Amino acid sequence: MNQERFDYRTGILASPSEIDAAEWNALLARQAQPTPFLRHEFLSALHATQCAVAETGWAPQFVTLTDPRTGKLAAAAPVYAKRHSYGEYVFDWAWADAYKRNGIEYYPKLLCGVPFTPVQGTRLLATDEHARRHLAATLLAFAEQADVSSLHVLFPTADEANVLAELGMMRREGVQFHWLNDGYRDFDEFLSTLEQKKRKNIRAERRKVHEAGVAMRRVRGEDITDEDWRFFSKCYRQTYSEHFSSPYLNLNFFRTIGATMPENLMLVLAEFEGKPIASSLVVYQRDDVTNSATGGTLYGRYWGALEHVPCLHFETAYYQPLEFCIEEKLSTFEGGAQGEHKMARGFLPTVTHSAHWLAHPAFADAVARFLDSETTNIHAYVDELREHNPFRS
Repeated sequence: MNQERFDYRTGILASPSEIDAAEWNALLARQAQPTPFLRHEFLSALHATQCAVAETGWAPQFVTLTDPRTGKLAAAAPVYAKRHSYGEYVFDWAWADAYKRNGIEYYPKLLCGVPFTPVQGTRLLATDEHARRHLAATLLAFAEQADVSSLHVLFPTADEANVLAELGMMRREGVQFHWLNDGYRDFDEFLSTLEQKKRKNIRAERRKVHEAGVAMRRVRGEDITDEDWRFFSKCYRQTYSEHFSSPYLNLNFFRTIGATMPENLMLVLAEFEGKPIASSLVVYQRDDVTNSATGGTLYGRYWGALEHVPCLHFETAYYQPLEFCIEEKLSTFEGGAQGEHKMARGFLPTVTHSAHWLAHPAFADAVARFLDSETTNIHAYVDELREHNPFRS
């Protein structure tokens, strides 16, 4: 049967609040790789609490396609006009510097992705493949017509990266470290699959925390109190302070997602003599987004400590979430950006994707050559990492 031809109605929206939340989330639920970070509640919280707004260099320019026959969303993408490259985790500082040295403006640029969130997942929400390809073409047309240097789609799925590459965007690859649940009955069974030295080190790290008198407590989203959020936010700010940086998120953001999407959140609290001294926040989602018995992904997000205890970071941000994954039968734990040290704890290298378009022909050509070389190096790096597999032969 021939598909009826029609033109979508295109929208460029300056706030997530201009989009019907139920429609957006229904569209997200239909995707092959949805994540909690693309929920309307999450994106709206970033905007409403002034974390991702024009004043912070993240001006929303959400692109929507509406089906004129139904008046419903057919496709949508979270797009921002950026005036810096902070909070992206796909680094283009060298590109911006090259533009500057040649007297050319690199900012503003357009970015399709989730602010401050290096998590791969669907970026081009669509009812079907026809709408997805139309949306991808619309993003490029928007960039070509706008007064921007470039368009960047960060952490899309591999299929989406292929669609964007077919339209002429340059592909880029990166590496993260993910833990896969092989149906472990408990944490000890997982440990039994690791090489002896790594198994011994993990047990020693956990023992140090226990012998220091630290007790661990996990709190699911619906049970997180305002006092818990205030403590966690203090830990989060402390981590950024220790790295001489400014935090991207504020207490109101954490309070907001705690109220609007508690089913996706868990805090791990480390306590000494009944007083909290460290915490980590993880986000999780089951495969069918409706609390099925098995399957799903846990995402490590933020951690911080107000007191130093040896190995407390590993216990709070890795081992407690790993135990939770095993108990809840979640299939994957994505540990976030970077971190070869995660391999010693059972995480394996995973290739991530991004897609890039630069308006300036000469710079586009130079970046294309750079990406060819970088991709070769990434593949060699992943091959080398896999030779150091932490599991027993």
